[in-house]
Amino acid sequence: MRQERNNIFANIDWILVFLFIILVGFGWMNIYAASKTEESIDILSFSTKYGKQLIFIILTFPLIITILFFNSKFYERFASIFYVLSLISLVGLFIFGKEINGARSWYNFGVLGLQPSEFVKAFTALAVAKLLSDRQYNLKLIKNQIKAFIIIFTPAVLITLQPDAGSALIYLAFFFVLNREGLTLNYIIFGSLLILIFILTIFFGYIPILSFLLTIITIGLLYAIYRGGKRFIRFNWHKVLAIYVVTTLFIFGTNYTYNKVFKQHHRDRFEVLLGLKTDTKNIGYNSHQSELTISSGSWTGKGFLKGDITKGDFVPEQHTDYIFSTVGEEWGFLGSSFVIILFMLMLFRIIYLSETHSNKFGRIYGYGVASILFFHVIVNIGMVIGLLPTVGIPLPFFSYGGSSLWGFTVLLFIFIRLDAHKNYDW
Repeated sequence: MRQERNNIFANIDWILVFLFIILVGFGWMNIYAASKTEESIDILSFSTKYGKQLIFIILTFPLIITILFFNSKFYERFASIFYVLSLISLVGLFIFGKEINGARSWYNFGVLGLQPSEFVKAFTALAVAKLLSDRQYNLKLIKNQIKAFIIIFTPAVLITLQPDAGSALIYLAFFFVLNREGLTLNYIIFGSLLILIFILTIFFGYIPILSFLLTIITIGLLYAIYRGGKRFIRFNWHKVLAIYVVTTLFIFGTNYTYNKVFKQHHRDRFEVLLGLKTDTKNIGYNSHQSELTISSGSWTGKGFLKGDITKGDFVPEQHTDYIFSTVGEEWGFLGSSFVIILFMLMLFRIIYLSETHSNKFGRIYGYGVASILFFHVIVNIGMVIGLLPTVGIPLPFFSYGGSSLWGFTVLLFIFIRLDAHKNYDW
C-alpha cells in the first residue's frame, strides 16, 4: 500500500484519462481545420492558432503530473486557500488586467495571456466541497445556504464586473451540487420559473404577462378563500400581498432591465433568438453562419480539411466558441453525435465515481466537476446550433485557448487524483 501511495499513477481511472485524450486530440484536429491557411507552417509555430494550441496541449502534461503529485488530502486541506487566492487573482484584473474585446479578463505575460476565471471554477468547486463536507453542515438551514451562496456567487460577481457575463453564468451549475447535498429543489424550480417569465415578458411584453400572472394569482386566491374561508385571509393576507407585490415588481424590473440596462446588442441577440426579428448580417450573423455550416455537413460530413465554409472563414471565432460548427461540417451528424457521446460518457463516469466515494469531500467535488462540464457543453452546443444566445462559453477540451484547456484539465485531474485516493486513509 505504501508503494502504491508513492506511485502517482496508482489507481488512476484510465477511462477518464482516455476520454480526456480523445477529446483534446479531436479538438486540436478541428482547431487545425478551422485555422489552417494554404501556407505550410510548422505545426509547433507560435504564429498560428493550431501551433499555439499544440504547445498548450504539450504543456498540459507537466501540469497533470504536478496535480497527480499531491495526495488528495492536500487539495482538501488547502481548498480554502486556493479559493481565496483565486478571488485575489480576479480582483487583481481590475488593476493589472489587459482589456480584450471590452472585457478586462486577462493577465498579459508577453506572448502568453492568462484568463484566471478559467481556473477559479475548479477552486470554487473545491471550496464548496470543503464547506459542504463538514459533518455538522446542514443545507436545510437558511444561514448555511447563505454561506454556500456567498462562496459560489462572489467569483461570479467579480467576473460579471469585468464584464464577462457568459463565464459568470457557469456558477449556476453549482445549484445541481447543492441539490444533490440536500438543498430543496424549489430553488431550481423557482429559478427556472423566473427565467421563463423573463423570456415571456420579452416575447409578449410586460403588460400582457403581468395581467396574465395577476389573473392566475387572483383565481388561486379565490379558490383558497373558497376552501379556507375567512380564516385563510386572517392568517395569510400578508403572504397574498407579498405575492402580488413581488410579481408586479419582478415584471416591471424585467421590463426596465431589458430596455434600460441591457445594451442594444444584448437585446438584439434575444430578439433574434426568439424570432422577434431576423438578422443574418449583424447580431445574428455568427449563429446563422454556424447553423449553415453544421447543416452543410449532412450525415457523414465533407471530410477532414474539406469543409469549404470553414476554409472560407465565414464563421467568426470558429476556432474558439464555435468550434463545434467545424465538427458538424467536416464530420457530419455522426461525428457531432460522437463528440456529444464522449462528453456524456465522461459526465456519467464522473458521477458514477463520485457516488462510490466514501469521502464526502470527493463526492461533492466530483458533482461540481460534472455540473460545470455539463453546463459548458449544453450552453456551448446550444449556442452554436442556434437554440441559445451567444454568450461566449468555450466547449471543454475542444475550444482554442491555453487558459480554457488548462482550467478544465485542473478541474478534471484534481478529481482523478481524489478518486485514486478514495480508499486511502491519509
